[in-house]
Order: sequence, then C-alpha cells, then structure tokens
Amino acid sequence: MRLLHTSDWHLGQSLHNFDRHYEHQRFLDWLLDTIVSEQADALLVAGDIFDNANPSAASQRQLYTFLQQARARAPQLDIVVIAGNHDSPGRIEAPGPLLEVHGTTVIGYPHRDADGNIAMERLLVPLTGKDGAIGAWVLAVPFLRHGDVPRLEPVPAAERDAEPAPQPDPYLAGIAELYRQALQLASARAGTGQAIIAMGHCHMVNGTMSADSERRIVIGGTEMLPSAIFPPPIAYAALGHLHLAQQVGPHAHIRYCGSPIPLSFAETSYPHQVLRIDLRDGQASEIKALPIPRAVQLLRIPDKPAPLEEVKAALATLALPDAPLEQQPLLEVRIQLAAPEPGLRAAIEEALQGKPVRLAKIETSSAARASLEEAALSLDQLATLQPDDIFKRLYLQRYGSEAPPEQLAAFAELVRP
Repeated sequence: MRLLHTSDWHLGQSLHNFDRHYEHQRFLDWLLDTIVSEQADALLVAGDIFDNANPSAASQRQLYTFLQQARARAPQLDIVVIAGNHDSPGRIEAPGPLLEVHGTTVIGYPHRDADGNIAMERLLVPLTGKDGAIGAWVLAVPFLRHGDVPRLEPVPAAERDAEPAPQPDPYLAGIAELYRQALQLASARAGTGQAIIAMGHCHMVNGTMSADSERRIVIGGTEMLPSAIFPPPIAYAALGHLHLAQQVGPHAHIRYCGSPIPLSFAETSYPHQVLRIDLRDGQASEIKALPIPRAVQLLRIPDKPAPLEEVKAALATLALPDAPLEQQPLLEVRIQLAAPEPGLRAAIEEALQGKPVRLAKIETSSAARASLEEAALSLDQLATLQPDDIFKRLYLQRYGSEAPPEQLAAFAELVRP
C-alpha cells in the first residue's frame, strides 16, 4: 500500500502583500499528477490547509476543486485531512458529509458523546488498497486545543512515593492519553498485515521551527510533545506544523513533510517535498521524498546585509529572464545602515528599474547596536523617561551612535501638541 504525506499548504497566504495563489495552484497541479504517476492509495494532509481561520472564497474553491479533481483522476484514492492551528475546526468540517461521499475524510476537532467522552471511533479512519481491502488504519488526530483533550485526575497523595515526581503538564498528558486511547482502539481493529498510521498537527521536542512564518501553538513552550506518544505498533507518524521537512530525532518513521512552498524568506533554502510511504506487512518498508518544483523563486540579495552602495551594485548585475508578473521572483533586499536613509526605497526601486522581479521586502540592520543589558530599563526608570529620551535610546540601540540634531528636531516636531 502506498501513501503520500503532505501538510501546511496555507492556501490564501500572501507574502508582504503578494498573493501566492499561482504558486499554490502549481503545487496542487503537480500533486494531482504525482498521485496518478505514483499510483497512490491514500493522501494524508496533516493540517494548516488554509492560512487563516476565515479563508477567502478563492482559497476554499482551490481546495475543493483539487479534491474533486483528485477523485476524478484517482477514483480509488482515500484522502484524510486534519485541521491545523491555522484552520477553523468547524469551518473545515462543515462540508464533511459531502466530501465523504467522494472519498475524503475531514477531521476538524474531536467530537464528544452524550456523556462528554471523546468519540474515538470518529478519529479512526480505514484506508483501502487497490483491491478494496483495508490495508491500514489512521489515527486522524487534528490540532488539539486545551478543551479537546481528556482531563486526567491527579494521582492521590496517598498513592504517591515519598518524594513524588512533579505532576505532568495536564495539556501534554491529555494529548498523550488521547493518542493512547486511539491507538488502543486501532490495535483492536487492525488485522494481520494492516498498518497503523498516526496523524498529528503538533510541535515535537527538538523540532526545528521557521522563525518568520510559524505561529507558536502555546505560549511558553509547553506544547512540545515527546516522541514516546507514537510507540509501536504505529508504523508511521505523518505530522504537520513545522515547515522544514525533518524526522523527529532518531525516529525515521516520525516525520514532518514540510510546507510545499516557502512561506517566508527564511525558508528559501528549505527542501520542499511530499513524502511517499510504502507499507508492507504492517510496517513502513520505504519512505522517500518527492521534491516539489518551485514555481516562483524567492531571492535574498545579498546573502548577508551589506552597505547600500554594495547592494545597489549587486542589484545592477541581477539578470533574470522575462516572465509574466505572477511568475516573477519575489525579492528581499538586505541593507546595513549606519544612519537613517530617507530615500532608501526609491534608491532600491531605481536600481531594479526594468528588471522582471517583484520587490517584496527591504530588511535593514545596523553595523553596531547597543547591548541588551545597556538598553534594559526597570519599570521605575521607564516611568521617568520622556518621549525624546526613548527616541534617543532607540536610535542608539539601532544605529550605534547618537541621534543627530536634525533627527531630534524632526521628532520634537512630530510629538509637539
């Protein structure tokens, strides 16, 4: 049996006000062709289908058109979609009854029965092979919020050791308990040779984040889960949330496939891919990365921030082939400044005049900055500062020198009643 694992599509995303619809459509077209050429039995989409909880009509149409086309081109394909932390659980589940008729199962959140218990049956999805027989069972667990997980009672004091270990975080313990119950049900259902696959949208311990485009799930880092939540007999864990494709620690069967396109300039060097998993005798016999062609290039010039004149010289030598606007590269220019440069954007746009590239971002930094210790203030000290004092400190922190008189005069003019 063959599975394809993808996640973090972020349909509807824009990068510094540039729409990504064309790039996403190119990816989805490639994925349709790949489903057919790889003769996949199932497609697992591990969350963050949309970039926000209120997706546009265009991005919703893009998703549902893809699902319809996938069913038409691969009639036996099973598709399992779980919600991520960017998705609205209720919105993504709303068309579920219609989608199930066409072979797509969408899980937005754990449902509960009349007694308040999680309906584990609903999180267990069978996958069928080309012969129509069940070849695997999927624990389709979406992104879990605090109210979604089982509540565990603390261990009574009388049952604890003399020096008890600290009580586990209730959120993490609840997630682990939910997976434990789901795995118990799957193990009871799975027959000989049927694999058990876990899906999740979560942040695993030691997982590498993208600094610019990933939203922290829980403030404080308590969202990070240990790999022990995916014990045998789980053959493969298809994860979403982290945009860098990676395996979790030494566990080759616990994987993030990564996002299909770079979602920020910090991700330009990421390997964007879909993972192909071949199952045999209840285990993952082979896991292979299928590289995704990049429809639009993201450029950072220069590689490291440089003075303005050097940057302008680098831009002058930039040679790119002509292309329609939606296919032109998106550009981040990185400049090191010793002082404010009022005409900075105009200078950059002049250097790019006539070149088939879209200027998305100008990143500025200074050669010298005051240390954080010097910049830190107590609340009492902060209360004594006047607006011009704060301006002077910020200028010194950013540019490593005192603010010139003309800048101070301009600031004073701005704050004058």
